[in-house]
Order: sequence, then C-alpha cells, then structure tokens
Amino acid sequence: MTRLANRILLWAVGCGVAAGLWAAGPVAGPAGASPPPPPGVALAAVQDEVRVAQLVPATDYYQRNYADALPSLLRHVAEAAHVNVVSEPVNISSFADERLLECPFVYANFADRSDWTFSPAEVDQLRGYLERGGFLYIDAGITASFLREHPEYGQHHSYAEWDASPELKTAFAAVFPGLDFQPLRRSDPLFRAFYQGLPDTSLLPVTVKSYTEQEKWPDGTYSAVALRLNGRIAVLATPIVAMGWGRNSLGQWNTTIRFRVLEGTAGLDEYLATAAYSGPRFEVVREDGGKDVIYCQDAAMPAWAQEPGGHWRVFRYYASREISDFAHVFYTRLGTNILLYALTR
Repeated sequence: MTRLANRILLWAVGCGVAAGLWAAGPVAGPAGASPPPPPGVALAAVQDEVRVAQLVPATDYYQRNYADALPSLLRHVAEAAHVNVVSEPVNISSFADERLLECPFVYANFADRSDWTFSPAEVDQLRGYLERGGFLYIDAGITASFLREHPEYGQHHSYAEWDASPELKTAFAAVFPGLDFQPLRRSDPLFRAFYQGLPDTSLLPVTVKSYTEQEKWPDGTYSAVALRLNGRIAVLATPIVAMGWGRNSLGQWNTTIRFRVLEGTAGLDEYLATAAYSGPRFEVVREDGGKDVIYCQDAAMPAWAQEPGGHWRVFRYYASREISDFAHVFYTRLGTNILLYALTR
C-alpha cells in the first residue's frame, strides 16, 4: 500500500468512513514534477473516490470568489497525478456540516465567509476533524494589512506576508487554545509534494525573471503560515492562490494576472526617505520576522517599501500574456502540491 492510500485509509477509519483501495498505473509526472515511481510500483487511490470539501456559506452562495477555480484544480490533479479525485467539491455551509467528515481535505476562500466567528458546534466538529487527520486550507487567509479594509482586494493581490489574518488567529484560538499559526519555511516538503521548482521562466522579462526566481517565488515556494498538530500541518493559510486555477469550457485561463516587482537604484534610499505620499502607510511581516513598511499612493496599490536596514525600493507593475500564463501554471502547481501533500502526510 502506498503512502497516499495508507494516509487516506487511516483518515477514513478515524472518521468512521469506509474506503476501498485500487491500484492505478505508475505516475508519469510532467516536467518539474517529482520523479515517477520505479517500474511496477503503482500509485494507490481510493476506490470510492477522493472527495474534497469546499466551504460555501449558504448566505453567500452566489457571491463566491472564483467559483470555477477548485473544480479546475481538481481536474488537473486527477489528470497529472493519477489520483481518483472527484472534480466537483462537496459544498458545506459551515464547519458543523456532517459532510465535512466525508472529506480528508477542505478548501475555504477566506473572503467567502463574512464572519469567522465559529459556533460551538463548529468548534467541536472542526477540532475533532483536524485531530483525526483532516486538512483545512484557507486561501487568502493571509491578507496584508493594506488590503484588509476591503476583502475583495485580497482576491487580486497575492502580497507575500508570513502572518495569518487577525480573524483567523481569533477563530482558531477557540478551537486549539495555546496553538498559534507559524510561518511555513521555504524548505518545507509541502512545496515539493509533486512539482518541484518553478515553471520555465525563460519567457519572462529579465527583471521579472530575476525577481521571481530570487525573491518572489524562489524554488516554487510561496508565503504561508500553518497551524500544526503533533508536528503535522492541520490548517494552512496563504495569500490568494485560486485566482490562478480557473479555466473556461475551452480550457483557457479565466483571469489575467500581472506581476508586482520591487526594484531599486542608486540614490533611491535618500530620495524615498523624504518623499511625500498620498495614501496609507502599513507594516507587513517578512519571512524572517522582520517588517517592511509599505507606502501607498492609491488604495491597495503599494508605491514603495522601506525594508529592514534602511533600504528602500519602488514597486513596478508588469503585464503580458507570458507573465499571466506563467503565473497560472505556478498557482496550479502550487495548488497541486498543497492537495497532494495533505493526502499523503
């Protein structure tokens, strides 16, 4: 029995869900994926199919963000990783929904729920679900402070920060008192669960390519925080990822994504230290625990940043079809890694 089959079976037994196993053919991952098993080694999946849950509050059903994103990702995972995962998620209206216990993985977009105060029933069921091996992924559960006044901004800006949204910290303090979200290091195996490294960066503009490889998404990593139980990631939160998953009926990407890049030049430190700005000023938490100070000219549009050590850089925005396509592939690979990590750990 492979790790995937064993992981799902143990979870199913713990939750009282019966699961049968079948053996599929060897995985032949695409370029950048982990090496396939040796000949004759099969990837086991669940005979009765892997079901993924999605939090869809009843009051906000028709206002969901990126409604087609998760089904698109699940179709990709089924095809790329040969996992028998159902493309249509099980919609749950709250974490008290008993159908939660049928699924080893649940996806929630932070902005789809207006109030993250858990009911007593949600606290009890969510605690039991996570303690028995369930995995909760909260997309856009990291939202930089300059985006928080308008939750919709956090659906289009994936600003890197290593600090969970205040609402999530408060909510999960009721579920697991004394446990906190911690930054996920770029060395974490989650980022190599199936795909490794970045997609091909050769078509990116030189400045964008260098920044992406060295600072934005080095080695295919992303800003994230995790709440762990007995060393295992039980709850994961990131800036928005689903904006890069959705495809239409023709297989085309549904969104256009552009890049925000920090750039510096000689004399910039002295100039920006005294520059005037018309928008708000915010702090964001870096991976190492330090803080950047972000200055905005327009709402939710950072203009420049003061970094630790007195360094200053400006934000520049780049857009092209190559950049957008690259971002979609990256986000799809990241989503695949998150899901497969959850199913195999």
